[in-house]
Amino acid sequence: MAGRDSGEPHRTSTPLELFFDLCFVVAVAQASGSLHRALESGDHATGVLRFALVFFTIWWAWMNFTWFASAYDPDDVPYRLSVLLQITGSLVLAAGVDRAFEAGDLTVITVGYVVLRTALAALWLRAALADPARRRTALRFASGVAACQLGWVGMLLVPAAVRLPGIVVMILAELSVPVWAQSAGMTPWHPGHIAERYGLFTLIVLGESVAAATVAVRGAFDRHHGTGSLWALAAGGLLMAFA
Repeated sequence: MAGRDSGEPHRTSTPLELFFDLCFVVAVAQASGSLHRALESGDHATGVLRFALVFFTIWWAWMNFTWFASAYDPDDVPYRLSVLLQITGSLVLAAGVDRAFEAGDLTVITVGYVVLRTALAALWLRAALADPARRRTALRFASGVAACQLGWVGMLLVPAAVRLPGIVVMILAELSVPVWAQSAGMTPWHPGHIAERYGLFTLIVLGESVAAATVAVRGAFDRHHGTGSLWALAAGGLLMAFA
């Protein structure tokens, strides 16, 4: 698993990466739906806080894999199996979103997230073995990611009263891992590939937003609520997606 050429011409997203994105959008949709229900019930502060936490786990797991794949991605069988494991983790995470919003139970989300991140740590170990020039960086990524997963599991064991400060500490720890790791040397990520990956994921999320808005507007019309304000709201949502 040698590092990819950061100047490789015509580097594009692979079908596996696109499938990975689609599976993560399922988790985004679950989080958005749960936030909507929380806001409808008047649970604004708690709903927004839980959405922020859930979205962080989705966004951070997706982003870390994307940057790793841009730098390495040998597209062989072991790599594909590790991606399949990460996809499984994302679906487990998505399955736990409702429990996180309704009861504050983070167990299922944590299991899914730990599966995701542990699979990525294994990929970094593989990169460390195959890329001597960047071994120190890869080992820092692997050890940092693995240590954070132990911390997330530990969060399940602490009293609920101190869980929120602990989660803030864990988020800061997660954010610090790439900074610490790449202080030992940068990975050979591809600028064009990264730009395309972010653009495609944004398009998929926007597509999910348009689909959700369409369902909501259709439901309102079915209930004979086709008022001027509804038309204005629908137009505003569409304009936001285009913007």
